[in-house]
Amino acid sequence: MTKGFGQGRRLERCDCDVIHEGVVAAVKERMPEEETLYDLAELFKIFGDSTRIKILWALEEAEMCVCDIAYLLNLTQSAVSHQLRILKQSNLVKSRREGKIVYYSLSDEHVKQIFEQGLSHINE
Repeated sequence: MTKGFGQGRRLERCDCDVIHEGVVAAVKERMPEEETLYDLAELFKIFGDSTRIKILWALEEAEMCVCDIAYLLNLTQSAVSHQLRILKQSNLVKSRREGKIVYYSLSDEHVKQIFEQGLSHINE
């Protein structure tokens, strides 16, 4: 047993290699490829920025242009454009042009579901 971060409590530690070989084998078989898990971690990093979360929240409510988002969030258009570029590269946001104006919206229903699941989790 080892102490946990100077808190005086003891953490349980397993001193064996494997006890439940069947469980480990089943989990290993179903575990996604390393690259897929890396991509998933990168996706969650995108959600780790409060400005991007605010932009996604706004776009869940309505399709908006950079000017509208900047005004809503009290940010510069440059800052919003930068974040939208990241969100677009991550396939969380899509855009469409109407004349000189570019409108942004969530890419698909999955983004909304991720948001709803996250909110449900923190509101438990």
